[in-house]
Amino acid sequence: MDPFLSLLHSFSSGMTESEVGSLKFLCRDKIPKRKLEGVRSAVDLFALLLEQRAITENDVDLLVTLLRAIKRLDLVEQLEQFVEEGEANASGQPDPNEKRLQKAAFDVICENVGKDWKRLMRCLGLPEVRIDNIEEAEPKKLSQRVFKSLREWQKWKGKDAKVDDLIKGLRACHLNLVADRVEQKLLQMNSEKQ
Repeated sequence: MDPFLSLLHSFSSGMTESEVGSLKFLCRDKIPKRKLEGVRSAVDLFALLLEQRAITENDVDLLVTLLRAIKRLDLVEQLEQFVEEGEANASGQPDPNEKRLQKAAFDVICENVGKDWKRLMRCLGLPEVRIDNIEEAEPKKLSQRVFKSLREWQKWKGKDAKVDDLIKGLRACHLNLVADRVEQKLLQMNSEKQ
C-alpha cells in the first residue's frame, strides 16, 4: 500500500463536513466546478487533486497551504514529518560524503546568512510557495528559517543537491564572504580527512 495515499486517507477520516466544504471552496481554481460537485469527502477531493497533479508525493506544497487555510496545523505537522522521513520524497538522497559536506556548509550558512536567506533560496531556485511556508512556520526565529530553508532545498533537489550549487547560489546573491567561508570549511575538512 502506498504510504502517501494512506496518509491522505487518514487525513480524510479525521475531517469534518465543514472542513471538506472549506477545502472544496479553496480548490475552485484547481478543479472544474462539475467535478467539485461530486466531492463528498476529503478522499474524493484528494483523488481529484492527485489526478490533476496539483499534489504529488514529491510536491505537497498545495496540500500544506490548504491545510493551513482550514487551520489544521496538526495535519500540516504530520505531513511535514512524513516528508522529512523521506516517505514523500522518492527522488533519492545525496551520497553520504555529499551529505557530510552539506551539513558543514549548512552550519556555515546558518551562522552567516541571516536576513538574506530568502534571496539565497530564490537564487537556488526554491519555489516561492516553499519559501513562504518556511516563513509562516517560523515567524520569529531567523536561524530556524535559514536552517529549514536549506533542508527544504536539500529535499527538493534530492540526490542532485550539491555543495557546489550552494556556493554558486551564494556567489549569485553576492554573498561572496559566506561562499569563501564555506569553501574554507570544506578545505579544512578535506585536510583533516587526509
